[in-house]
Amino acid sequence: MSKRITDIVRELVTPIVEEMKLELVDIEYVKEGKNYFLRVFIDSETGVDIEECGQLSERLGEKLDELDPIPYNYFLEVSSPGAERPLKNARDFEKSIGKNVAIKTYEPIDGEKQFEGELTSFDGTHVTLNIKIKTRIKEVTIPYEKIAKARLAVSFNF
Repeated sequence: MSKRITDIVRELVTPIVEEMKLELVDIEYVKEGKNYFLRVFIDSETGVDIEECGQLSERLGEKLDELDPIPYNYFLEVSSPGAERPLKNARDFEKSIGKNVAIKTYEPIDGEKQFEGELTSFDGTHVTLNIKIKTRIKEVTIPYEKIAKARLAVSFNF
């Protein structure tokens, strides 16, 4: 198969997601133990509910049954990415300015590879965070291409 399964699924699900006025956050196809899972994560400005997940699952399931691009039996899961949703692209970073994020980098920056703080700016090439260290705030700038993983981070202010 020349195309990756996630690419095929993206082509199938994108028109459905757009028609439903939802956002496609991520797609993953993984083997866990003996089972394969195809996971589709969706969101919207107001969040998603179980009915929207069910509708998308049903519609995508029909398309997958027609095309049959996956050679193994699998479980299809459609859900929200949750409160700590991944930041996968520039648009996600732009939408997350002012929010608390967690970032892991490919290589150390100022001796660290993990950062958590308020995303204060994103210019397309650099991400700037305000990180609280005890009682002071430190500004850290991270080159976008050095980010291995990023997600929203839930913070508990007491």
